[in-house]
Amino acid sequence: MFKNMIFYRISEAWQPDLVALDAALAKQQFEQCGATQEKSTGWVPPRGEEHGAMVESVGGQWILRLMSESKMLPASVLNRKVDEKLAHIEAQEGRKPGKKEKQELKDECKLDLLPMAFTKQGGLWIWLDPQARLLVLDTSSQGRADEVITMLVEASPGFAVALIDTQNSPQGAMSAWLHSYDAPAGFSIDQECELKSADESKAVVRYARHPLGIDEIREHIDQGKLPTKLALTWDDRVSFVLTEGLQLKKVSLLDVVMEGASEDGGFDADVAIATGEFSQLIPDLIQALGGEGRTELGQLPDRGDKPAAAALKGAVAPIKPTSQGAVVGQPFHASGKPGGMQTGPKSAPVDNDPDSSPF
Repeated sequence: MFKNMIFYRISEAWQPDLVALDAALAKQQFEQCGATQEKSTGWVPPRGEEHGAMVESVGGQWILRLMSESKMLPASVLNRKVDEKLAHIEAQEGRKPGKKEKQELKDECKLDLLPMAFTKQGGLWIWLDPQARLLVLDTSSQGRADEVITMLVEASPGFAVALIDTQNSPQGAMSAWLHSYDAPAGFSIDQECELKSADESKAVVRYARHPLGIDEIREHIDQGKLPTKLALTWDDRVSFVLTEGLQLKKVSLLDVVMEGASEDGGFDADVAIATGEFSQLIPDLIQALGGEGRTELGQLPDRGDKPAAAALKGAVAPIKPTSQGAVVGQPFHASGKPGGMQTGPKSAPVDNDPDSSPF
């Protein structure tokens, strides 16, 4: 069910209420785009049943699904339509429209073309573990993740989350693992990685289907290149690609996990298997990165590794609360209240392959 993962820790101040959340999401149900509507986003029943529940609880794990539909209107088609109208005005009135009139013509042409445009739909799985205070989104795009968080904040009073922070940065840890070719306990290094130079050259070296325990990679790291992606396998059960922003991509359950599963197990079996594996993988990964951090106000975590320190140098940015008062992407104090600063990269990692995301 999850091909990508972005992790969040849910504030202790939020009180889980399955019935209330289901009712709130039902008010934000997905509807297809209208004739002149460019995009529509809303919640759908995770089981795919008409008039079904918007939040499904399987073994205490909550599953939600957000659907999005957008009109595909190629820029070349729109520009051609605008050019035709501009040419008609020049021919009929002997004048060239100004900048403001051109924009108005463009908006008018878009409204004319939208009813004829094809639509594209995509869904995004959301897994919420109320007991572990964990939220997992099936996307590799931070922008799409922010959209989901905003909708959850609007639907559930008091809901607030923070991107999970670890004592050691993923980039620093991946550097150490690759340099020594020694993965942490329970993990093994696979045959894919990406290294990027931190200097102005921004040189990138990628390895795919290639053994990584070679001197060439160690030389790249010694020369200042830092890993941005590394393929790993956990416990011979789940394979994935870890990114510098603590995201997982290309998540795949291996055959050993599915051996005992029934082919017609259905939705409940799929949820139980996936969440059962991931609820063990995620804590092990956090532990491999030095454990979960709880950064104090305005301070960077003491990660204790040079590559990570270099990656985090100067990376402190102020946080702006949402209109509902929740703070997205901000560490929480032990009290469950959000702090006032954000640590980590100044901006979300670049989504280099947006088409691979199911949403």
